[in-house]
Amino acid sequence: MPSPRRRRRLLPPLVAPGLLFLLLLAVAPPPAASAVGVNWGFASSHPLPAARVVQGLLLPNSVPRVRLAAASSDALSALAGTGIAVTVGVPDALLRPLASSTKAAAAWVHDNITRYASSVRYIAVGNQPFLLSHGQHFEAFVVPAAANIKKALTAAKLSSKIKVVVPCSADTYQNASMQPSKASFRPDLNKTMTELLSFLSNNTSPFVVELNPFLTFQQHKNMSLDYYLFQLMSHPVKDGQNKYDNYFDASIDALVTALTKAGFSDMDIIVGRAGWPTDGAVNATPAIAQSFMTGLVNHLAKKSGTPLRPKVPPIETYLFSLLDEDQQNTESGGYERHHGIFTFDGQAKYYANIGQGPKSLKNAPDVEYLPSKWCVIDNNKDLSNVSSSFYAACSNGDCTALSPGGSCSGIDWPGNVSYAFNNYYQQHDQSEDSCNFNGLGLITTVDPSVDNCLFPLAIRTSAAASSHLTLAMFRLLILIFYFHFLFII
Repeated sequence: MPSPRRRRRLLPPLVAPGLLFLLLLAVAPPPAASAVGVNWGFASSHPLPAARVVQGLLLPNSVPRVRLAAASSDALSALAGTGIAVTVGVPDALLRPLASSTKAAAAWVHDNITRYASSVRYIAVGNQPFLLSHGQHFEAFVVPAAANIKKALTAAKLSSKIKVVVPCSADTYQNASMQPSKASFRPDLNKTMTELLSFLSNNTSPFVVELNPFLTFQQHKNMSLDYYLFQLMSHPVKDGQNKYDNYFDASIDALVTALTKAGFSDMDIIVGRAGWPTDGAVNATPAIAQSFMTGLVNHLAKKSGTPLRPKVPPIETYLFSLLDEDQQNTESGGYERHHGIFTFDGQAKYYANIGQGPKSLKNAPDVEYLPSKWCVIDNNKDLSNVSSSFYAACSNGDCTALSPGGSCSGIDWPGNVSYAFNNYYQQHDQSEDSCNFNGLGLITTVDPSVDNCLFPLAIRTSAAASSHLTLAMFRLLILIFYFHFLFII
């Protein structure tokens, strides 16, 4: 069925269609470095079926490797036999039970890895467990959990082909001056980091760092946007004899410095996350995201490395992210829900070379949408108390596009209320009750989208597709409650 998203936002055409193909051939970026992959998360109210993601997005766009945010049996089954290398994530919520029991680790490996072992290359333990905002909530469990997973892999005779890694946020090391030579691991992590680095070194596992260039850009207003987009700079950052004209190289060398100071100067590095959002904040647009992604992939393809590691780039880099996720954590900002190269329904937002070379990205085919119905505010009603309904809709839906700088930040009241109402309505499968709002909602078949502010239509998700993580999460909760009870008594 044709997509009803007929006004899907695209980059404005700069040349006539007949010239565009020739222009692409003339100035197309080099093919993606073989070590580039994508992150695939599942924090979506209406996820595309895993088989459609693999067959409609990953394979047609020649994606060589993918990192899963969690162990999804549907995703792992769809990836089996495709030749795509897989990294499987372990949620932070599982760290404590996995650290406390080798049996729990063995059960997790048996349930989530063993049958898919031919595709899996890494197990990523935790999701940035050392984030400053987490405090010490997960710190004590990270290395023991990783060690127990390693033991389980060894027992299953899989340890020779699957490595255990721990994704670490960039704030794991300090670099307040923006000079890489000044970086070091946070003092509060000294003991834990020594244990982690020893574990990684003993098992020849790489250090995985998660980069968030947009957050860093927001935190350092004195740095030019060009620095983050791999644009030529007239005044690069000087650090002794070294010069840095982009954020990526400086971040890698800051980590290299921290590793060197800790006594692990030769440890391999994987960039587990690097991307740019397209909505939800100022400077979060498809055009800027395309500039970042193009600059990053081209830079990696050159294999020039960094000043501290010339001609030795990270062994792998994972672009963040494949799809938008409307239930992604927004602690850093609403833009976190808009990191997808593709919209939630698998439609490309901009050009990025994720493996397909200079060709345009292929969109997910045959997406099944819910009926063309939207929920808007009824202007014929008394709207004096509409604010409470607006905030209720946003609290239980996704209003991040209304944030300052977002694609819908320019629509006036009551248009912003209609946006909130509709988002809640779509997230709840267009049920009639979800467009009530104390009688202020009105269901319409006229698309209320305005310019670049798109009022979404949800996609149809089967019970199997919408619950592909439910069983895994149920087992996860059983483990958590079991160990919580164990520690209480």
